[in-house]
Amino acid sequence: MLKGLGGLGDMAKMMKTAQEMQTKMAQMQDDLASIVVIGESGAGLVRARATAKGELTGLEIDPSIFVASEKEVVEDLILAAIKDAQGKAAERSRSEMEKLTEGLGLPPGMKLPF
Repeated sequence: MLKGLGGLGDMAKMMKTAQEMQTKMAQMQDDLASIVVIGESGAGLVRARATAKGELTGLEIDPSIFVASEKEVVEDLILAAIKDAQGKAAERSRSEMEKLTEGLGLPPGMKLPF
């Protein structure tokens, strides 16, 4: 198509690839908003639900842990469940990004978007 133009053909190909990547990135961001991860603590007594983007969407607490003298334990379990959900969300997001960039020939561990 652009064979007589030297490097311009490669540039056009790179631009097309960049546009495709941008479209795929936008789709992945939408997908991450619908993927749900569950973090838990206290052997499942507290469960935090979040999207793969890290947005906390729900919290379940087993009523058996509501003892006034153990208020600090309950607070710690809630924080631990939220942190677990956020960690799982970050890992899932990283995993989805790796799938997206796998065929681009980028160096391992390169973080996108820039």
